[in-house]
Amino acid sequence: MEILIAGDLAPTPTQSNIELFNKPNLENMLGEELLSLWNHADARIFNLETPLIDKENPIDKCGPNLITPTSTIKGIKDLNPSLVTLANNHILDQGEHGLFATQNILLKNNIPYIGAGGNLSKASQPHIFNQDVIKVGVYACAEHEFSIATEKTAGANPFDPLESLDHISSLKRNCDYVIVLYHGGKEHYRYPSPYLQKVCHKIVDKGADLIICQHSHCIGCFEEYQNSTIVYGQGNFVFNKQDNEFWNSGLIIRIYFNKTIKIEYVPILKKDPGIRLAKERDRIYCPSFIIVQKKYYWTDLL
Repeated sequence: MEILIAGDLAPTPTQSNIELFNKPNLENMLGEELLSLWNHADARIFNLETPLIDKENPIDKCGPNLITPTSTIKGIKDLNPSLVTLANNHILDQGEHGLFATQNILLKNNIPYIGAGGNLSKASQPHIFNQDVIKVGVYACAEHEFSIATEKTAGANPFDPLESLDHISSLKRNCDYVIVLYHGGKEHYRYPSPYLQKVCHKIVDKGADLIICQHSHCIGCFEEYQNSTIVYGQGNFVFNKQDNEFWNSGLIIRIYFNKTIKIEYVPILKKDPGIRLAKERDRIYCPSFIIVQKKYYWTDLL
C-alpha cells in the first residue's frame, strides 16, 4: 500500500488560488509531474484547514477566522482525497454551523473525514485503510485552541493525554500500522518544544509508527525514535496566505507499507496559484534535521 500525506489546504476568497478550486484543473494546480505522483498512490490524505460554508458567522477568537465558499468542493473532490482531516485550530472559525456544513458537503461528495464531529466521541474516531492483508489506522488530533470539541459540543478532536493515548493504543491493537496526525507546534518554527517532543515520544510508546505534526506552516525536523518516525512540521499543501521562506516550500510524505514501513519526503514549491514538485534547479532549500542524542544535524531533502 502506498499512502501520500500532504499538509494544510485552504482555498479562501482572499487568496489567488481560489479559482483553481472553483474551476478545477489538477494539472494547473499540481503540475504534470506532481499530479502523476499524486494519482499513483493508493490513498491520499490532507488537512482541510478551513470550514466550507457560504455565510460568515465568525466566532470570537485570536487570529484570523478562515472561511471557504462551498463552490470550492469541486477542486477538493478533484484531488480525489481518500481521507480529509479536520482536527485543526480553524475548523470552528465559523462556529458549529461551519463545521456541520463542512461535514455535510464532504459526505455528499463521498469524501471520508476524521478529526472533528458533533461531540468528543464522534471527533475522536479514527479511520482504517485496508488493502490485501495490511491495515493502516489514522488518528487525528489537535492542540487546544478555539476549535476543540467537548462531550456535548462540536469541534476538533483535542489531544488529551488521559484519553488520546488510549485511543492510539486501541487503534494499534486493530491495525498493523498507525499514523497519528497531530495539529500543533509553533508557527514558523522548525523545532519541537520539549513538551511536544515528550508528547510525541509517548504517542510512539503507545503504538504510533509515524507521527506528522502539522500547523507550523513550515518544514521542520524529523526524529527516529523507537523504530518510529516523528516529523515536526511538513509545511503547507495548497495555502497561499503568505509569501515567505516558510510558506513557499513544503513536503508531501510518501509512505510504503508492506512487511515494513518506508517513508520518503517529496519537496513541493509554491508556484502561484498552485504548487509544483520541487527540483534542484528551483534552488530552494527544503531543510530537515535529524535529532540524534538531542543534537540537530542538517540534511538536505533534495
